[in-house]
Amino acid sequence: MYGALALLLGAIATEVAATSTLPRANGFRDPGWSALVVGGYAVSIWLLAVVVRQLPVSTTYAVWSGLGTAAVAVIGVLWLGESWDWSKVAAIGMIVAGVVLLNLNGAH
Repeated sequence: MYGALALLLGAIATEVAATSTLPRANGFRDPGWSALVVGGYAVSIWLLAVVVRQLPVSTTYAVWSGLGTAAVAVIGVLWLGESWDWSKVAAIGMIVAGVVLLNLNGAH
C-alpha cells in the first residue's frame, strides 16, 4: 500500500509539473515545452493506472485531481504571477477537505 501511495504522489507531482509548464508551451506552438507537457501527462496517467490496481479508483482519482489542483493553484500564485484572494484560499481549503473526507470514508 505504501508503494502505491508513493506512486500516487509521483503521479501528482508529474501532473503538477506538466500543468505548470503549460504557459511555456505557448498554445502547443513550442515543440520542446509541448513535448514536456504531453510527456508529463502521459507519465502521470500511467502512474495513476498502476496505482488503481491496489487502491480504489474513486479515492485515488479524488486525491490525484484534488491535490493536483490545489498544488497548481499555489504554484500559480507563487511562481506564475497569478492573484491570491480569500475565495481562492477557501476553494483550495474545500478541495483539501474533500480529499480528506473521501479518504476517511474509504478507510471504513
